[in-house]
Amino acid sequence: MIRTTFKSMLVLMLLGSSFFAQAQKVPTPKEHFGFNIGDDYQLASFVQTEAYFKKLASTSDRLKYTVIGKTEEGRDQPMLIISSPANLQQLAKYQEISQKLARAEGITPETARVLAKDGKAVVWIDGGLHANEVLGAHQLIETAYQLTTRTDEETMRILDRVIILMTHANPDGQDLVTNWYMKESDPKKRSTGNLPRLYQKYIGHDNNRDFYMLNTKEAQNIGRQLFVDWLPQIMYNHHQTAPTGAVVAGAPYRDPFNYVFDPLLMTGIDALGAAMANRLNAEGKTGYTARNGAVFSTWYNGGLRTTTYFHNIIGLLTETIGSPTPMEIPVVTTRLIPDGNTTNPVTPQKWHFRQSIDYSVSMNYAVLGYAQRHCDELLYNIYRMGLNSIERGSKDFWALSPSKIDAINTKAEAEKPANAPAPAPGNFRGMRYPSVDVYNAVMKDPARRDPRAYIISADQSDYATSVRFVNALINNGIQVHKATAGFTVNGKTYPAGSYVIKTSQAFRPHILDMMEPQDHPNDFRYPGGPPVPPYDAAGWTLAYQMGVEFDRILEGFDAPLAVLPWGVAEKATGKISGSGNGYILSAKENMSFLAVNQLLKSKINVVRITAGPEQGNFFVPAAGKAILEKASKDFGVTAKATSSKFTQTAKVQPSKIALWDVYGGSMPSGWVRWLLEQFQYDFDVVFAPTIDAGNLKSKYDVIVFVGGAIGLNLPDSKQSYQLPANDNITAAEKVNYGRLNKDKSIPAIRQFMQDGGTVVTIGSSTALAYHLELPVKNALVEIQNGKEVRLTNEKYYIPGSILEVDFDAAHPAVWGMKSKADVYFDNSAVFHVAPKSLADGSIQPLAWFSTATPLRSGWAWGQNYLQDGVTAFAANIGKGKLLAYGPEITFRAQPHGTFKLLFNQLYK
Repeated sequence: MIRTTFKSMLVLMLLGSSFFAQAQKVPTPKEHFGFNIGDDYQLASFVQTEAYFKKLASTSDRLKYTVIGKTEEGRDQPMLIISSPANLQQLAKYQEISQKLARAEGITPETARVLAKDGKAVVWIDGGLHANEVLGAHQLIETAYQLTTRTDEETMRILDRVIILMTHANPDGQDLVTNWYMKESDPKKRSTGNLPRLYQKYIGHDNNRDFYMLNTKEAQNIGRQLFVDWLPQIMYNHHQTAPTGAVVAGAPYRDPFNYVFDPLLMTGIDALGAAMANRLNAEGKTGYTARNGAVFSTWYNGGLRTTTYFHNIIGLLTETIGSPTPMEIPVVTTRLIPDGNTTNPVTPQKWHFRQSIDYSVSMNYAVLGYAQRHCDELLYNIYRMGLNSIERGSKDFWALSPSKIDAINTKAEAEKPANAPAPAPGNFRGMRYPSVDVYNAVMKDPARRDPRAYIISADQSDYATSVRFVNALINNGIQVHKATAGFTVNGKTYPAGSYVIKTSQAFRPHILDMMEPQDHPNDFRYPGGPPVPPYDAAGWTLAYQMGVEFDRILEGFDAPLAVLPWGVAEKATGKISGSGNGYILSAKENMSFLAVNQLLKSKINVVRITAGPEQGNFFVPAAGKAILEKASKDFGVTAKATSSKFTQTAKVQPSKIALWDVYGGSMPSGWVRWLLEQFQYDFDVVFAPTIDAGNLKSKYDVIVFVGGAIGLNLPDSKQSYQLPANDNITAAEKVNYGRLNKDKSIPAIRQFMQDGGTVVTIGSSTALAYHLELPVKNALVEIQNGKEVRLTNEKYYIPGSILEVDFDAAHPAVWGMKSKADVYFDNSAVFHVAPKSLADGSIQPLAWFSTATPLRSGWAWGQNYLQDGVTAFAANIGKGKLLAYGPEITFRAQPHGTFKLLFNQLYK
């Protein structure tokens, strides 16, 4: 009896302890932070936010705190999983259902409907990616609090039917911005502007352009959750700010959308956009604009929101006004009349941060409410989109695109009868419509079919880079096969270790987007008018950027293939072949440069072969064997042993490298900084004051100026150093303040080259050639009234796209490149070089356009103007030289195919 009573008391104590833990009061934001989220002049740091998230997890049974990885600065990156207590106890079950339906492999529609009925909708909500857009991180705090404390019927339904993944996208940046803002004691002087550095360690705002490449740690952490581990049906990406005269810009978005998308994706975006706008209208929250009310489209891949589209995930973006410092909504008369873009305009008024928080919470609830009402539909539709992709990749399929429509029109015009009647209104060039035969001749042309697969041979010039490309696919949730033995397709033999990417899989849109050209439409405001700029790039085909060699296979085939595990990256393994007293490293392989840097750090004598069949390659003596063997295992270096003696060589020595940057941070410079660190170059980051101080050759051998460093119009030194009126800048930060200028910087750079230094300019910084008064001219001009004027955008316009150029592969600056290669081109510089300078060799063209049709991927209006233009050159200046690369050879650390154009310059 006593024993029974004791057991009963113990059970009651345990139950009471459990009840006490669940009954702990969830702290309000004000109790934790000392202010309400949205209070004027108040921001929370990440340190405070992280502690609050952990408190929510310890006091609420609706929230699980997880860490998805480390940031670039070493902080934990948190993801909160919010749902009902019952759902949280079965997370593995619902995660598996989400994965199975998204991948759609081996599941019948009947089984999919059962799984959809049994599953829970998974919705991703993030914030803080762009840290100076402070609303994003703060709406996460407020929404998490409300979801863990509210007991109204709507919230309880959401918790029952939805699993919410609330992810902080940039912890490092939140601390930087908040600490910067809050350090000013006078609240009215606080500002999130004029930050001393980028709010992501390397790339700042470009952290939202890294999601098909996944270079940075934060992108890798997020990509893992979105594309491998969870595969939500909806993701919602919070940003700032709305166009002037609106409060929110959101879905649906303007055309064009990418033609690889499933139609269900686009109508799903429309439905969620309507749900958000409806809720705001019902709550009297005015100022939501969509479609052509803002610049946002669904063409681009690579953004946090947009990459999800290529995985059949409904991606939502809102750009919302708001600041902890109160602001005014101005009078914008063009937005005051309701239309299909803005159904409920906002009127001029004073605006407080809390209003923006309330808008964000309302829109979060609109999305979550839609998800709980349409839970099984969302789960089934992502399956249906995946199954559609599998079916399209399993048979002959012809996708529609602008170039195919042009081909139909061209063929119809060519076959128009000579006696055809004059065109009538609504007719097509004398014909009512092209015939079905014309349509079939294009759209049933076997050569125009979409590929069934792509084969990346293990036997190619830069195998390690091809593995890096494959890993970008794997980390994006793409299924990859690897050959276990050699095989033959269409008469070509591929060795074991080759990769096969089949398009009969759910994320076929992403595969096509990474390997096929983007076919951007000619998009103009009106016929004959200016082009409508793409939201970001127009073309970016990653296989082209990385110089990956692959074959498009248009029919099914059998081969000895092993399926690689989901989300497990491949390791490039190189080899050392042959025998001899030394080794040759190919300049065609990017990883050779990493190996050379390791060898130089170990004091191994490395030389470069300057003539003969091995021109441009590196020769490493036998003493470097151990380092090469380790490099082969670690990152895929290949080396060929040789006993040949090379008489024409140049000793390779590490250069003292300077990389330009600017107070506040340059994203192109940050990308190069990341890149140089990956390849283990030693370098200094230098700012305008260091350049202006002169005597540069005593410190450096090479200075790199990325795009944005040197423009056509430079200020003078006094204008360059004007500090802002509200000066929060410390003495240490002021040392780097200022910009390059015409009266101090340019003479110092010129003297550096005359003393024997090398200057590398990329993109817009090739304008240095004009400041130095070199005998080159802008090739993209025409004569009007006897004067040269730049071509208008109506005649010539090439936003970010991939173009093919010819290279002088024998020039030392270009060693390792093929004679023709792809470059990333963004209205980049193109030159005409004075004949005399060509004749005397003072300027040597490195890359040029040999055709009138160099476009490979994207949009190139008026590309014929490029023919015979030089887009990269080397110029002798005193004892030194200038390298001018018009194309973006290091763009966002993606175009591995052109990295060596920079690397070649970084040795003595």
